[in-house]
Amino acid sequence: MTLPSLNLLAQSILSGIFLGGMYGLIGLGLGLSWGLLRQINLAHFGYVFLSGYLCYQMTQYWGMDPLLALLILPPIFFGIGVVQQWALARFRITPFNSLLVTFGLTVMIESLIQWIWTADFRKMQTHYNELKFSVGGIFVPIPELFTLLLAVGLAFAIWAAMRFTDLGKAMRAMAEDAPIAAAFGINERGLSLLLSGLCVALAAVAGICFAVIFTLTPTQIFSWVGVVFAAVMLGGLGSALGPLVAGIIIGVSEAIAMVLFAPSWAPIVSFSLLIMMLLFRPGRA
Repeated sequence: MTLPSLNLLAQSILSGIFLGGMYGLIGLGLGLSWGLLRQINLAHFGYVFLSGYLCYQMTQYWGMDPLLALLILPPIFFGIGVVQQWALARFRITPFNSLLVTFGLTVMIESLIQWIWTADFRKMQTHYNELKFSVGGIFVPIPELFTLLLAVGLAFAIWAAMRFTDLGKAMRAMAEDAPIAAAFGINERGLSLLLSGLCVALAAVAGICFAVIFTLTPTQIFSWVGVVFAAVMLGGLGSALGPLVAGIIIGVSEAIAMVLFAPSWAPIVSFSLLIMMLLFRPGRA
């Protein structure tokens, strides 16, 4: 095994941090939904890519700035999340059945994307693609840096809201024991609708960032499921900061494995971390 140069290793670690930020941003809404609503919402990944494709459409065909999409798409997806939660509650979908139902939704979203945009690769071309700066020979791309900072900002904002506001405390009480929380006057139905809308809005934010950085193709939806699930479970269900920290750990571990060994080692690293966590710290899962 030939050791890489320090410059290459540092660049790879930085890329891993940025990739981990994307893992954490996608996993943020998924972890909150899973931990607080007790729903394994696989449709979260479909919403991420649907938002990415809508951002691509708005940018490439309507001439809109991608940052403007951050003001338009999340409120729309918030409404979609509210409708989804209403339907799941209306038909009393259990946590396990939510996995099956939302998987079906994901397949439907993938088919919708292929019908509208086809299965061809789509790459958003904006002036943001070329923005980067150098620090000590290490290149820092602006879109990836913005995504990382956005993920950190959202994670800390939600953590603070959950810890210090009455609304956040009510949501945590609802997740701990819904009947007792309802007995103390907490509106479980209203909070569930609000939280579901927030989680899907976060998926929209992640999708916009994804479209700016990566190439879009419908089949990618399922390739991100495993590693984001690993980040969510390693970080802790219902945690705002956990998926981001776990995502960065996974991203850096994958980057180091790829530069030292081969790209095929990346999934081995992420899922080895998940398996070790499940074996030695089962209480966190």
